[in-house]
Amino acid sequence: MSTPPPQGNPFAQNQPAGQPQAPYPPQGGYPQQPGQPGIPPQGAGPYAPVPPQPSGRKLSFKTIKNVVIVVAVAGIAIGGWITSRDDANTAAVGDCMHRGSTNDNNPDLEVVECSDAKAQFKVLAKIEGSYMTETLASSKCEAEAKDFQYTYTESGDGKDFLLCLQDHKK
Repeated sequence: MSTPPPQGNPFAQNQPAGQPQAPYPPQGGYPQQPGQPGIPPQGAGPYAPVPPQPSGRKLSFKTIKNVVIVVAVAGIAIGGWITSRDDANTAAVGDCMHRGSTNDNNPDLEVVECSDAKAQFKVLAKIEGSYMTETLASSKCEAEAKDFQYTYTESGDGKDFLLCLQDHKK
């Protein structure tokens, strides 16, 4: 037969096996009062508790990439709108125009101030509708503006129109 292991602290010295040993002797001979200032309560560590970290959401690469794409698309759309504000489709009777290209198929007309040195043409009439042939456009301009010298037609952007132009006299 064997003897059961001793109960209590196996490392206790000079103490009978059945008596538990106190973990620490009381300080200064007085028992510790819970909540006493200057003395931490039993079971507390020597350091103050660490507050939990704020649960801040970190931005992922995907989120940053999506924001950059949205900003770029918005910038391109705004830039396109700003640059198209002086296109031929915004011209009105009395406006002056500048031809930005020598290509007859795409003259790149833009509205400019009549006092601007770039002003080359003056709009005599703007007529809504589609005019596929030069003859049809010229006959329509003759009816609307007798002194016209040039015609400009634009179609395909949802608004088809014809401009009757003459040289701008400076």
